[in-house]
Amino acid sequence: MDFAKNGKQKPRVLLVEDNPGDIRLTQEALKESTMDVILDVVSDGEQAIDFLMKRNKFSESIRPHVILLDLNLPKKNGIEVLKEIKADDSLKKIPVIVLTTSDADHDISKAYSFHANCYILKPVDFDDFSKVIRLIEMYWFNAVQLPND
Repeated sequence: MDFAKNGKQKPRVLLVEDNPGDIRLTQEALKESTMDVILDVVSDGEQAIDFLMKRNKFSESIRPHVILLDLNLPKKNGIEVLKEIKADDSLKKIPVIVLTTSDADHDISKAYSFHANCYILKPVDFDDFSKVIRLIEMYWFNAVQLPND
């Protein structure tokens, strides 16, 4: 799906993040965006899976086109979430972008071994963070062709 040419459907992003500051940074960066992106936010790994599986309070959730996943999450960490997503036939096509502060080799290796689509270190500076979000947006919603299902 090419959102740059598609006038109907807005791209949806699920942000899985427990840090309120990082949530605000992402929201602000997307506000500055040229695209009208719908951002859903969950704050722990269990909520992420419930959201994607439309369980409990997320029974009306709409499947995202892309997932931004932090690794350091309460209840179920990002690697566990990634592993569940990529093991589920109905979810595994959703691109998962690991967006985290961890630059540990074992985290990077583990994320890719469980089929993360990319691994990005979170910049601390707002301008740098905004650039990363714009790059993600340009790549995943303008350059890449995503599946319709």
